[in-house]
Amino acid sequence: MRDDNCIFCKIANGDIPTNSIYEDDDFRVILDASPATKGHSLIIPKEHYKDMYEIDEKVAAKAMSLAKKLTVHMTDKLGCDGFNILQNNREVAGQTVFHFHMHLIPRYNDGKSILTWGHEEFSDDEMKAICENLRQ
Repeated sequence: MRDDNCIFCKIANGDIPTNSIYEDDDFRVILDASPATKGHSLIIPKEHYKDMYEIDEKVAAKAMSLAKKLTVHMTDKLGCDGFNILQNNREVAGQTVFHFHMHLIPRYNDGKSILTWGHEEFSDDEMKAICENLRQ
């Protein structure tokens, strides 16, 4: 299902021209218009899913498989030294376009740092309580 008001639905389905590097029945992969590094790309499903909470599990699995395929291909073509694969969910986590997408960010040894965060500290008891709460 598409959302006619979603810019990523329009991009993924070819309604808006973009720098597309890959396309299949389920996805379009484009160069990010505001790249963090050379080759920074987005995997965008053609169907509309707001985020990881809504995406069909089979489509999510296909997206990860495509990410694997593209990181190998892009490493060969770009000569990058590593990759970040980033996927944000909800505004608090940095999501700005509310259509599921994955960032493929090539990393270069001489490149600038693009991802940083501080570390939280928890006591052993707090870690055990968190673990118990999350254990299935």
